[in-house]
Amino acid sequence: MTAPIETLEFQSEARQLLQLMIHSIYSNKDTFLRELVSNASDALDKLRLESYRDKDLEADTSDLHIAIETDPEARTLTVRDNGIGMTRDEVVALIGTIAKSGTADFLTKLKEAKDAAASQDLIGQFGVGFYASFMVADKVTLVTRRAGTAEGVRWESTGEGTYTIQPVEDAPQGTAVTLHLKPEDTEDHLYDYTSAAKIREIVKKYSDFITWPIRMRGEGEDAEAETVNSMKALWARSSSEVTEDEYHEFYKHVSHDWQDPLETIRLQAEGTFEYQALLFLPSHAPMDLFLRERKRGVQLYVKRVFIMDDCESLVPEYLRFVKGVVDAQDLSLNVSREILQQDRQIQLIRRRLVKKVLSTVKAMMTADAEKYATFWREFGRAVKEGLLDDFENREAILEISSFASTHDAEKPTSLRDYVSRMKEGQEHIYFMTGESRSAIENSPHMEAFRAKGFEVLVLTDPIDEMWVDAVPGFDGKQFQSIAKGQVDLESEADKKATEVAREQQNKAFESLLTWMGTALGDTVKEVRLSSRLTTSPACIVGDTHDLTPTLEKMYRAMGQELPPIKRILELNPDHGLVTGLREAHTARPDDEGLTETAELLYGMALLAEGGELADPSRFIKLLAGRLEKTL
Repeated sequence: MTAPIETLEFQSEARQLLQLMIHSIYSNKDTFLRELVSNASDALDKLRLESYRDKDLEADTSDLHIAIETDPEARTLTVRDNGIGMTRDEVVALIGTIAKSGTADFLTKLKEAKDAAASQDLIGQFGVGFYASFMVADKVTLVTRRAGTAEGVRWESTGEGTYTIQPVEDAPQGTAVTLHLKPEDTEDHLYDYTSAAKIREIVKKYSDFITWPIRMRGEGEDAEAETVNSMKALWARSSSEVTEDEYHEFYKHVSHDWQDPLETIRLQAEGTFEYQALLFLPSHAPMDLFLRERKRGVQLYVKRVFIMDDCESLVPEYLRFVKGVVDAQDLSLNVSREILQQDRQIQLIRRRLVKKVLSTVKAMMTADAEKYATFWREFGRAVKEGLLDDFENREAILEISSFASTHDAEKPTSLRDYVSRMKEGQEHIYFMTGESRSAIENSPHMEAFRAKGFEVLVLTDPIDEMWVDAVPGFDGKQFQSIAKGQVDLESEADKKATEVAREQQNKAFESLLTWMGTALGDTVKEVRLSSRLTTSPACIVGDTHDLTPTLEKMYRAMGQELPPIKRILELNPDHGLVTGLREAHTARPDDEGLTETAELLYGMALLAEGGELADPSRFIKLLAGRLEKTL
């Protein structure tokens, strides 16, 4: 006698969510297998726990596993488990109502029984992920029997709004989901889910670390079933159980790198929200580290089920080189990137990961200077980007940063070491930005600092031009550009001794400064005497908040229109050219040749800092004329 077949309707919200999932939520159709495997793993976890709690449960737990079978001729794919299974009412409740969560109900019962430890291994929401099957199948058949019961049930649907359900007498324990795959000539023809190789590839990518064996039959009629997942969740094993070689192989697997990592970072959070992380710092920067279209982020798992590659929500942009895995316990398996960006738990994980990475690098600075030097050489430029937007960790980023300085031409310095070497009474951390070390070291701005023995940071990375204006200081010391604003390197005692002499000097040069300010008014905003020059006749400086010439070039190269920026011309009152010009102006104030001398003086100062002349041919003509008169 044939068992009666019932035809039931999905709930309206189930039909709507089904269509939404098929057409919107999943961008990669391969994920349907991830969902089915995770559901099967969930069922095995439940059976293991149920049999532990109920010693009289009639269930076979001797060989719990997941099996995947393909039939190219019939175009079917079956995912089978010998887990807890479902009764007829559970099938209707779990699958007929898509928002129903069998796992959620099960967890509630466990919490009521105060069996918190037993709830840790449960996975996902059964009803939701199951419907991903309809992305690749035009009909799905499910046969299941709950452990401890005699009768099974068969469920079948084309996903159009109704499903059929009927009892089955000889169903094995557990659940088998058979997908009747869509024809190959549909829009999904590129996906051959009857191919054993394709299925192995998907399992390896998405479910390699499921704790239960996933088996597939090998090639040939007599071939035996093989386990196709490694079941090695390194992050879930204690550090004493994992060798360095295993870490290195896993890093190469997740990063596609051929070198060993520079550092391995493990993190485990316990309590109300649990997750584990296994992160790696590479030993070299990838080719696309500074390309706009690069990918970033670590892999996200939920209870050892792969969710996505390059989860940007877990790491900030400036740590885009970090590789590894984060395995969360309480996230839904069906999370999109948009949802992750707003998820509070993800934000908490992100904050903890960032702090852990930064603290690891800080420890590396003292524990292994050579390893730290490699890290900073490869990734320092990227890390400094965090100074612009990660206000919470700005001080920590400054702590692990290194900069070239005038203290040692070969070895960069940390800010902590710089501060420890500051002169008595020194209030600022001095720096200068530029295109190269040689350009900075030969700049007129360096003269007084070199003469008085003040250390200056030499900043040549493009990002340095930006963060120095955004970051106020470090350890209570303010950053100060030696090429901007007024620079005063004299002690209080020296100031008192030279105060009268300075006033006299300013009066002596007042007429020259006023005249030059007018003569060069189209190019400079002010002409004044300098306290930063010892050998050069002049230099050009910016006001405190002016853009540097290099930053101005960067903006213009990006197509941004900027208003003309006038800067300040400082004169060395002790240089013969400047004193000679003053004397000549006093004697011949209307001499047009003096204006040309002022132009040459400004042009030399501009070239000395690596600037570009507005009219090079005129500068050469004036210079050649002056040289000719000296012969």
